[in-house]
Amino acid sequence: MAITYIALSTTTVGSGGASQVEFSSIPQTYNDLKIVVSGRTTQASTADSVYFRFNNSTANFNARVLYASGSGVGNFTDTRYAGSEPGSSATANAFSNIELYIGNYTTSSNKIYLVDSVTENNAVEAYTYLAAAQWSNSAAVTSIIVEPNAGTFVQHTTITLYGIKNS
Repeated sequence: MAITYIALSTTTVGSGGASQVEFSSIPQTYNDLKIVVSGRTTQASTADSVYFRFNNSTANFNARVLYASGSGVGNFTDTRYAGSEPGSSATANAFSNIELYIGNYTTSSNKIYLVDSVTENNAVEAYTYLAAAQWSNSAAVTSIIVEPNAGTFVQHTTITLYGIKNS
């Protein structure tokens, strides 16, 4: 079975930054969705968490996050967690990688999603995050908002939404 990724929409943040990026009117003709982020925020620290909303909802999200760095490993629970990006105190021009995979987004059952994220501050520190999570809601996902926790996305942050078909 061939798996086909179709780029549905790409947003590249312009000068002045953006407090969020929204994908609306998501077609209901794919099996799964994937969001890929190459980003950085203005948060005055070395890292800033990224969150999302399905259908503008912030309720009924649960995530278990595992992380590792050069100095150890750990875990935590969160709600709408979607990864981490460098903040303004991190190495200049360092951007992170985040992938958010949403399975069976059109079904009337709860939505399961996975997050894979890597962020670094050059030779000083690097982190990787893996999250397994669920949105307890029977609605199909028709819009997604991606937003930093505290800062704004900086210029050149790029976020792409893909539709995935099993054909």
